[in-house]
Amino acid sequence: MKKGMFYKGFIYFLCFSFLLLMNGFSRMGLEARETERPLAEMISRGDVKFEVRENIWKNVESSHFPLFKGTRVKTEKGQAIVRLPDNGKVEVHSGSLFSFDSEGKLTLTQGSLRFSLPVTSDLTLRIGNLSITRARILQASQGSSSFPSTDSLVSGTVSIHANGSVTVKTLEGKVQVLGPDHSLLAAIPKNDSVTLPSITVTGPQRVMVAQAGETSTTTETKGAFLGISTWGWVGIIAGAAVIAGVAIAAGGGGDGGDGIPICP
Repeated sequence: MKKGMFYKGFIYFLCFSFLLLMNGFSRMGLEARETERPLAEMISRGDVKFEVRENIWKNVESSHFPLFKGTRVKTEKGQAIVRLPDNGKVEVHSGSLFSFDSEGKLTLTQGSLRFSLPVTSDLTLRIGNLSITRARILQASQGSSSFPSTDSLVSGTVSIHANGSVTVKTLEGKVQVLGPDHSLLAAIPKNDSVTLPSITVTGPQRVMVAQAGETSTTTETKGAFLGISTWGWVGIIAGAAVIAGVAIAAGGGGDGGDGIPICP
């Protein structure tokens, strides 16, 4: 009797464990499918490549190419059109490098593009430390809230220049440029443009890295005088002080007449 109850209990335990295991696999499969879902589709022409592994590039051969998070694409002598699920469109010009980052934002590293987005689009364009989004109307009230712009379409161009500056131009609607701390750097109305300097685009940290050589030279100049380092001058001054002390002691002994000279 006890054996039968134990056997049944064991069978029930195995069935229950199997159901839990299958449920876990189903969730994992769903999460994997969500992760693998492309963020956009690209149509390209000409010489366009995507990064297979780090610094290893392969030509885009299919006309409809899915774009996932982290996939980097460069348009050397070609062009690409990125179609978004919300019917938005981004035209990437030749000589550009772009990707979708881990947050789903379209990051432009070099080159230029033209965007055309519905007013409901939440796409953010990222260039360095800058974020470019459609403008929102802020309502000052007890607990501020924001509302989308009344325009039906937001379009414009973004260009990264050789000196690192960025020009943002609007064709339809209004856009805003935000800094790394989400502070408003520029609000650009329709048919207007703004150019932000490279120091604003890259941020203070990258500027310091870019000037590392110059900074080290300045440090050497401050720390060295006449080709002698700071610690070298400390040693020289200390040695001079010791010699001066010995000389003073020797002079004091000579004035008394009875003193024993230090040096024969």
